[in-house]
Amino acid sequence: MGRAFEFRKARKMKRWGQMAKTFTRIGKDIAMAVKSGGPDPTTNSRLRALIQNAKAANMPKDNVERAIKKASSKEQEDYKEVVYEGYGPYGIAIVVETATDNPTRTVASVRSYFTRSGGSLGTTGSLDFLFERKCIFKIKSREDIDIEELELELIDFGADEIGADENEIVIYGTFDAYGKIQQFLEEKGYEVISSDFERIPTDTKELTEEQEAEIEKLLGKFEEDDDVQNVFHNMK
Repeated sequence: MGRAFEFRKARKMKRWGQMAKTFTRIGKDIAMAVKSGGPDPTTNSRLRALIQNAKAANMPKDNVERAIKKASSKEQEDYKEVVYEGYGPYGIAIVVETATDNPTRTVASVRSYFTRSGGSLGTTGSLDFLFERKCIFKIKSREDIDIEELELELIDFGADEIGADENEIVIYGTFDAYGKIQQFLEEKGYEVISSDFERIPTDTKELTEEQEAEIEKLLGKFEEDDDVQNVFHNMK
């Protein structure tokens, strides 16, 4: 298995956090997907994928339907995706993805987390060279699936790494290959469990246990913030 899989298994930051946070995150993603592509999952591929993610996270069907209905109404807040980048203690690079209806509030909070930990908020794009953006798909494994053959097929659609993970097959591809890979998997009848995007560090920094604990505390602050969707870092 390659670097993306190593990263995925080694990450100590709990992306999905507690269940309530998970449902909030998916709900915001659904709201933005409906606003941009409409409420019908048959014609909105991003919404269709998010419904799969909700199912994988055990989000009740009623919650999903309410999120779609609310997003189609005038009462839905307009969320804006904003990415913040900065350095935490010991030079650890951190990228914070947010979905917010109040960027002024969000940037103030994110800046305070960095500053109070001894880190600093940087400018947009300043850490692009330290991370690769990838799309990731998990599909249900079947006895009739030949991993090598599937990998050869998917290379033409932008996939660059495939491996088996327990009862799932995990596919990594370039960021802009998301739509093509999704279409291929759906047309071929593979059961897509979930799909998402990752920022894979091109290099990682090793810290002592005490230093790691300090970084984990900072990551926890980000994770607890309702405006934060995802946090990525280059701590080993």
